[in-house]
Amino acid sequence: MAEHGGFRFLEHTADVYVVAHGKDMSEAFENAARAMFETMTNIKEVKPVVQEYVEVEGRDEKELLYNWLEELLIRFDINGRLYSKFHVEEIRRTPQGYRLKAQIYGEEFDSSRHLQKVGVKAITYHRMEIKKTDGVTLKFILDI
Repeated sequence: MAEHGGFRFLEHTADVYVVAHGKDMSEAFENAARAMFETMTNIKEVKPVVQEYVEVEGRDEKELLYNWLEELLIRFDINGRLYSKFHVEEIRRTPQGYRLKAQIYGEEFDSSRHLQKVGVKAITYHRMEIKKTDGVTLKFILDI
């Protein structure tokens, strides 16, 4: 099981099982995003030269996590950008559920510089957990 700052990969037979930690929800969501992109490439090689703004909503915290990661994956698929730096500015409760606002940083995928590990096809709700004891721990599976 590989260990990185803020997240680690757990054993799973077919997909990628991630545990992301943070002192609060914002940091845990940032580490979840880092873990997803580390699954695809070595994020240390991704320069944070392009800045983008992200806003997602969810009826509950699990849907917010799902929508956050899905939005990042869609941006990778559509724009061909890898991301390495994430700053979640706000996660707040709304009358409809939750809203996340963040800045993300990355660059265009360059096959000559960016290692291609595995492709992430989707985020799943299967075995998704959010625990708030001694900080925040997120668990989720990436379909590869």
